[in-house]
Amino acid sequence: MTVRDDETISPEEVAKWTRRLAIECNNRAWRLAEAEGRTAAEDEEMLHCAHAAALHWSRVGTELHQARATMLLAHVHALRGRGESAMDYATQSFDYVASHDSPPWEVAFAHAVLANAAAAAGKRDLHGKHYGIAKVLGASLPDEEERAIFEATFRVVPAPA
Repeated sequence: MTVRDDETISPEEVAKWTRRLAIECNNRAWRLAEAEGRTAAEDEEMLHCAHAAALHWSRVGTELHQARATMLLAHVHALRGRGESAMDYATQSFDYVASHDSPPWEVAFAHAVLANAAAAAGKRDLHGKHYGIAKVLGASLPDEEERAIFEATFRVVPAPA
């Protein structure tokens, strides 16, 4: 069923709001992903927000925005125990980060998210490898704020057994 809206909205206005929604959904999903003791409802919201962010970034974002949205999807799917889809998303985002001149914090995140996805998928060797690299890279981030943001995410990645 199509919803009718009698008000004409300019493409510029649509793009502005789509970008705003992408940012809001992205930030909400990351905050929920970092939270301890999420409820089942918050887990569902986290998943919906991650997918909404990816959708909105696909419409108004750059290739970098889309790669970061894919990284978020990988992390959220891993947190939800969806190993196969988490690995698909994590591999896509990791390949993007590895093939571009990415800042150190983003490389650390890519390794952490790939470790999380590998753990969810039961890929022990891959999990251990990327967990170790992420731990070293995250600890060596020179910027205190970047390191704190990384640690908030890395804290929820399970350590290898």
